Amino acid sequence: TIRKIFNIGHGPSSSHTMGPQRAAEIFKSRSNNAVQYIVTLYGSLAATGRGHLTDKAILEVLGDKPTEIIWQPEVFLPTHPNGMKFSALNADKQEYLSWEVYSVGGGELVAADLTAPEQDVYRLNSMDKIRDWCLSSGKTFWEYIACCEDSEICDYLAQVWEAMQNAIKRGLDTDGSLPGPLALQRKAYSYFTKAQHYQEELKHRTEIYAYALAVAEENAAGGIVVTAPTCGSSGVLPAVLFHLAKNQKLPQGKILRALATAGLVGNLIKHNASISGAEVGCQGEIGSACAMAAAAVSQLSGQTLTQIEYAAEIGLEHNLGLTCDPVCGLVQIPCIERNAFAAMRALDASLYAGLSDGQHIVSLDNAIRVMYETGRDLSQHYKETSIAGLAANFKRNKKTK
Repeated sequence: TIRKIFNIGHGPSSSHTMGPQRAAEIFKSRSNNAVQYIVTLYGSLAATGRGHLTDKAILEVLGDKPTEIIWQPEVFLPTHPNGMKFSALNADKQEYLSWEVYSVGGGELVAADLTAPEQDVYRLNSMDKIRDWCLSSGKTFWEYIACCEDSEICDYLAQVWEAMQNAIKRGLDTDGSLPGPLALQRKAYSYFTKAQHYQEELKHRTEIYAYALAVAEENAAGGIVVTAPTCGSSGVLPAVLFHLAKNQKLPQGKILRALATAGLVGNLIKHNASISGAEVGCQGEIGSACAMAAAAVSQLSGQTLTQIEYAAEIGLEHNLGLTCDPVCGLVQIPCIERNAFAAMRALDASLYAGLSDGQHIVSLDNAIRVMYETGRDLSQHYKETSIAGLAANFKRNKKTK
């Protein structure tokens, strides 16, 4: 279900904050007699966990008992880079229960003993098959969603849209610095204010930047955002939808249909590749968000099924190879700016696809497959570990000053 693409919760990270907190809640419910807890974080969770508030999220759940967190950034468990082990100790300080679990992106957990996933909502698992079904039946992508999901999906998407708008409004109303050692200043309020003094076209571009920054900054501050498909990329889709809704006075129904189409694209990427920065780099987060937003914009622009798919493919293809190297392990640099630029790129992808007849050589399915292959080939240093790229350069510069 696309509900798992659009999760409403606290930032700054769906995989490093939402996932571990949910895992702690599950383990606590299984270990009522525990006197003490030990939580071991591995790989990417350990490397950037402090900056992503992983420890804080876990301690909010387990902190009523003595809880030790052990960081193992150089140890990668086989299933996924975001591995965790929870241990419950009795009064004799002996471990009587342990649990190994993985946070695989978007707040979702994978473990050997977790309840089997619900029956697949969608019987078609590729864009090619879905597009062909829509063409043969005369339906749109959002109508395919409506055929597969339950009757309450529209109500859920309405909640998602309200949460997205609220995140933008809060972000625009707040200034000052973000938490963490970078003391990074919020820019959304300033950008939006400056936009009001520009001519029409530049005003629109600057406002889109401001909307994306507003959500990304709220996320970095631990505010409530919607994963789309992750917390780190949560500003892209809301920015373009908010802009179009405001300037074209679009009714909510059209926005919800666009959200459904965006969710379909995100679902395909999540299940045929990955949306986890720790597994495939930022191409799986910002690249996926850009593809989702491009598809949504194209639908709202009245484009054909093939043009919508083309726009999504462009959004993903031109983010291939994007690394995840957050400075200080925070979801701030380069993450916040990337939301703003990906929002604009999504609009460009839609425009470009709309100028064409929709025919293209590389399909969205192919781009998704290539993104996953590229992510698997990326050095682990560039997958949410903060030991290379921008993060490493920042550390070197700081030492030389």
